Amino acid sequence: MVRTANPALLKPMQLSPELEAVTGKGPMSRGEVVKKLWEYIKKNNLQNPANKRNILADDKLKTLFGGKGEVTMFEMTKLVSPHLK
Repeated sequence: MVRTANPALLKPMQLSPELEAVTGKGPMSRGEVVKKLWEYIKKNNLQNPANKRNILADDKLKTLFGGKGEVTMFEMTKLVSPHLK
């Protein structure tokens, strides 16, 4: 069985100004956005040391995460969705 990429993940989308502040200028696919978010998180050492699946939000990420200070990696993708058009 050959797995193909989900076309929805590859479609270039417009990013909100808040999201562009973290990922850089769009348009970008959803997959690229998640990749750039993880680059930002790792570069700024924002993973919870006790549980690497949790992200500790700095000011830029808090605006994306609805003001939350800590989110799971699964929650992150859900919270970022409204910033993609």
